[in-house]
Amino acid sequence: MLTRNTLLILLSIVLLLLSLLSLSIGAFSTPFSTVLNPWREDAGLADLATTIVFEIRLPRLLLSGLTGAVLGVSGAAMQGLFRNPLADPSLIGVTAGASLGASVAIVFIPTTVEFLSLSLVSLGAFVGGLTATIFVYTLATRQSGFSVSTMLLVGIAITALAGSLGNLLDYFANNSALRQISLWRMGGLDAATPSRVMVLLPAAIALMVAVMRYSNALNALLLGDSQARYLGFNIQRIRTVLIVVVAIAVSTSVAMGGTIAFVGLVVPHLIRLLIGPNYQGLVAGSAVLGAVFLIAADLLARTVIAPAELPVGIVTALIGVPFFITLLRRRRSWND
Repeated sequence: MLTRNTLLILLSIVLLLLSLLSLSIGAFSTPFSTVLNPWREDAGLADLATTIVFEIRLPRLLLSGLTGAVLGVSGAAMQGLFRNPLADPSLIGVTAGASLGASVAIVFIPTTVEFLSLSLVSLGAFVGGLTATIFVYTLATRQSGFSVSTMLLVGIAITALAGSLGNLLDYFANNSALRQISLWRMGGLDAATPSRVMVLLPAAIALMVAVMRYSNALNALLLGDSQARYLGFNIQRIRTVLIVVVAIAVSTSVAMGGTIAFVGLVVPHLIRLLIGPNYQGLVAGSAVLGAVFLIAADLLARTVIAPAELPVGIVTALIGVPFFITLLRRRRSWND
């Protein structure tokens, strides 16, 4: 296995190289020298290069990196909280709730309406994700306190309900709204703007700080609730704080970029294989690898059928499904 510092250095180098590629490659190719210093070109090319690099590609790069980091860390946190290697943020209903909220906004509210430079579709997704999580948490803890199995079952039920309501909206939506809903559910970072980056940044920072702060508690939870309590951790409080922070961060990321699957599932597994299950290294590793994974997927989405684009959620699924199956098979062979 690699050490934590070695892995972070390697991933940081890969992240830097991918960032340069992302800023350089596209429908309008930009040399690395121009990316590093766009003002060196003559006046006309300098203006064009500056616009492309700083106003189009850089916000998209930052949004994809932040989204990948949020999804990777959220997946690691959920797997620790539920002691389930197959857990991800969708188990608390946040993804399905955000999708339903976006569908409601698309069908019932004009898409030209904005609030704080964000479309009401994004705000609807954010509210929907938080509302679904509140329902799941309230129902799961209402009678006998927190139960992992109860919360998983309630999360599955709320996800199914949100999916059914979303399908009902699809049935009554007109063709234009139905296309918008379909594209939104596929996930896409093509609408990245500096304002979207600034909205996601505080949620991402809060998530990283909270999960890093409780990394020792997550390590203790791997041994079970009783052992974690014996070690002095307030498990109920820690679970509540982390679920709230994850719900806010994931709702924000889904609101900014749509539904993007498999990042939160694949990334923590790969980090565990590389450096082990210690959350003090797992959190940082999941953040950087999540950013690398989604930046690479977005780069493929932009270039594989250029000048057209694929939704990035399709790319992450096409990469994530076989990769995750391979990880599970290797893990099973090692256990055997």
